Amino acid sequence: MKVVLYSLLVICVIFSCKNENKVVSTPTGEKIYGDSINATGAINMAEMVTKMGTLDSLACKVTATPVAVCQNKGCWMQVTTNGITDTMMVNFKDYGFFMPKDIAGKKVVMDGFAYKEETSVADLKHYAEDDHKSKAEIDAITQPKKELKFMASGVIVYEK
Repeated sequence: MKVVLYSLLVICVIFSCKNENKVVSTPTGEKIYGDSINATGAINMAEMVTKMGTLDSLACKVTATPVAVCQNKGCWMQVTTNGITDTMMVNFKDYGFFMPKDIAGKKVVMDGFAYKEETSVADLKHYAEDDHKSKAEIDAITQPKKELKFMASGVIVYEK
C-alpha cells in the first residue's frame, strides 16, 4: 500500500510541477506563445475599444505593444492602448504560458477576449512589486482600479 501511495505522490508532483512554456518559432522569426494563432483578422486597440462599447467582454484578436512584463516570471504583461485608456493588463489562459521579460516595445498580436474588471489594491500592489516599482510607488496605491483587461489564449511576438 505504501508503494502505491508513494507512486501516486511522485506522479502528482511530476505533473503539478510541470511548467513548460508552449513556444513555437515561425520561419519568419516570430514566436507564438500558448495556442497556435495567426495575425489574420487582428484589430488595433482603438477598434477593440469601439467594438467593445458597453459590452462586458469581447472575443477578439488585437495588435498591441507591451510596455511592461512581469519581471519575476513573465506571467502577465501590460500593453499600451495608445492613449485610449490606461494600459491594459494581459493575463494568459490557465496560467499556461509566459512571455519573455524583454519584449517591452515589440509588436504582439493576442487572441482571446477583452473584459472589464475592478482590480483590488492588493493585486495592484502585487503587480507593482512584480514590475520592480519603488516602495514609494507601491505605497501610493490606495484605491482599486476599474480597468480593461485581456485574457490571451495565444500571443505572437514579433522580433522586428
